[in-house]
Amino acid sequence: MPTYDYECDACGHEFELFQSISEPVKRKCPECKKPKLRRLFGTGAAVVFKGSGFYQTDYRSDSYKQAAEKDKKSSSDGEAKDARKKSDSGGSAKKDGGASGSSSSKDKQK
Repeated sequence: MPTYDYECDACGHEFELFQSISEPVKRKCPECKKPKLRRLFGTGAAVVFKGSGFYQTDYRSDSYKQAAEKDKKSSSDGEAKDARKKSDSGGSAKKDGGASGSSSSKDKQK
């Protein structure tokens, strides 16, 4: 259900009203009680989602959430191990490559 903006032409009262699309437009002002109320143009004709949103996983069971958390932890542990392996092998290659590269550049300069 959308939220509509209303303004009274008699007293200037402005407010938002949460109502169904099929409901008729309100005409009577809640402040001055005169039939001078009009609906304003703007975002009122659309549904406005505020907050983080609605996802399929928002309403999952506790057992599903626990299993997903366990899977997430095991995959992140595996990724950390892979990263350590790459950094160990990558670091030694850089040291060897840097040393041989610097000696060959010195030879070229002579």
